[in-house]
Amino acid sequence: MTHEEPSELATDGVPPSSDQILAWLRGQLPSQVLKVLEACPGFTIASRTEELLAQALGGVDSGRFVVSYDLPGGGTVVEAVVHRVRNGVAVNYPESYMRRRDPDCLVVADELPSDKPRFSERYGFDFSTLREETFAWLSTQTLSVFFFNAGLDSGGMQVMAIAPANAGFFALGLGLLQGVLSPEELRGGFAPQAVIYVAPPFRHTHFKGKQVVVHNRSEGLYEMFSYNLYPGPSAKKGVYGMLLGLGEQEDWITMHASVVRVVTPYDNRVTFAHEGASGGGKSEMLEHIHREWDGRLLLGRNTVSGEERFLVLPRGCELHPVADDMALCHPSLQRPDGRLWVTDAEKAWFIRLNHIRRYGVDPILEECTIHAGKPLLFLNIDAAPGSTALIWEHVQDAPGVPCPNPRVILPREVMPKVEDGPVSIDIRSFGVRTPPCTSDRPSYGIIGLFHLLPPALAWLWRLVAPRGHGNPSITDPKAAASPFDEMSSEGVGSYWPFATGQRVQHANLILKQIIDTPRTRYILCPNQHVGAWYVGFMPQWIAREYLARRGEAKFHDEQIHPARCSLLGYDLNTIMVEGQTIGSWFLRVEIQPEVGLKGYERGARILEEFFHRELKPYLEPDLLPLGRKIIECCLDRGGVEDYVEFFPEAQSYLEE
Repeated sequence: MTHEEPSELATDGVPPSSDQILAWLRGQLPSQVLKVLEACPGFTIASRTEELLAQALGGVDSGRFVVSYDLPGGGTVVEAVVHRVRNGVAVNYPESYMRRRDPDCLVVADELPSDKPRFSERYGFDFSTLREETFAWLSTQTLSVFFFNAGLDSGGMQVMAIAPANAGFFALGLGLLQGVLSPEELRGGFAPQAVIYVAPPFRHTHFKGKQVVVHNRSEGLYEMFSYNLYPGPSAKKGVYGMLLGLGEQEDWITMHASVVRVVTPYDNRVTFAHEGASGGGKSEMLEHIHREWDGRLLLGRNTVSGEERFLVLPRGCELHPVADDMALCHPSLQRPDGRLWVTDAEKAWFIRLNHIRRYGVDPILEECTIHAGKPLLFLNIDAAPGSTALIWEHVQDAPGVPCPNPRVILPREVMPKVEDGPVSIDIRSFGVRTPPCTSDRPSYGIIGLFHLLPPALAWLWRLVAPRGHGNPSITDPKAAASPFDEMSSEGVGSYWPFATGQRVQHANLILKQIIDTPRTRYILCPNQHVGAWYVGFMPQWIAREYLARRGEAKFHDEQIHPARCSLLGYDLNTIMVEGQTIGSWFLRVEIQPEVGLKGYERGARILEEFFHRELKPYLEPDLLPLGRKIIECCLDRGGVEDYVEFFPEAQSYLEE
């Protein structure tokens, strides 16, 4: 391929060619990138997501495109089928395994400090050989190339993406999530700090069909090799891992959190950051409360008796979404006001849709996805070419078994009332997927509608980060085999599956963040079940409505008290929402007759054993002294007041 000399951005209104853009950047690109681009049959440097959309379908006039690859020794593997729909592109995977993120897909190929599995240890050979094989294979493909800034436009990472052109849907997803830089932006001195390489056939030739994402860090360049075409582990969480690595070097984190500014009917404004493992309710925190056909709220359905409890809420709060999954806590955003300041780290949101099972469940999200005004990317949605993709039409993993992880990538500007720029966090909530709990089948589902947490306990929950019951976002055979008693952890920050560094360093960063933000408060919210009651995501929606209306008002002694299980912080006796009382059954699980003290105490032991197992590995020499004291307090079965004493300057929920 020939390469022209640098020229103006456009001549007579004609945008620069891919050759011209490459010529401008030649001196800034890694040598291996130049070798691949010079050897390949052809490449296109995309400057807009619309160009990636055409590649996703194999051409501007195509309505259906099959993404397939020839394997050495014969045979062809179909990775995905892409349909053009009226509201964007619908992608489906023939293999049900490829419809969710494999939580063990990340491996580290370098020798820099890391607690993650090393490539050579897991696979028995050095990655350098496979790296060269990957470059050789890419050199035989027509390629799609584009550039983006990960995180902040200034202070983030400059990244280059290289994928086979027939995997255009993957490039489209990455481009929607992270943005695509224009030629004008590239000429401003763009020098890639990271490169993403996409090589799907290697999943079959080297990894027995498994999702694998290899992170290869070096002093001047971060390389990520995606050997699969599900966007979750690479386009989404792989880039997240890059930001976590940058933050580990510079002493800041990117929270695994959604963020929403809540405006009450009385014009009170409270900003929530909702954290937790995948499936923990982050996207749902941005949704308006789901209502029944008559407008009531289904507070819960008893799994034993079938009894239902409802709540009438004439008007919910106004929601101003800020972030869906990745909240950047960069030092340049922080202010000396005692609160945490964050901004969105993404240009679009990777929204899970498994709870949208019929028309009318979430009218706002339905309208946004049907009438977006720009093409969207749907995954695991059953939509024929030329139709409108509907978010409740989920593909089936087996006859009668809907895929648990349908998704849409939704540009953030499509969301109504979305807020740009940094916001300060008033309340950090942590979501946990909980199973049903009864005296006959006790489990860790003993968390009430919500609990108030002292900062020390909030830190511990972010270290253990339970993956939770029936997680729809990932493949977790261990949890699926024993959903009631077995608890598994997502790891520190609930982002550990995406991180490449050292566990204790991230634990320290989160603790420092809590120390530096004493005016931010903390709560714990379950979803799916409260004791014997199925509740879906209603607990976090009720907590959001109730605490936003309270603002900074504190509780008095008669309203809250330490939970029987100290890991849960403070219980509430009752709460009143718009004149309606929510009784103690939903707030204190031990008084549910189906649970009782026997079921509760067994659930508390399950939770305690889980905390002890997950916290002990953090007791390393590099752990901050305060962190060591907090963990030792937990291992010694400390009480709620013991945890309060670790942060005497923190804003309290209790009246003085």
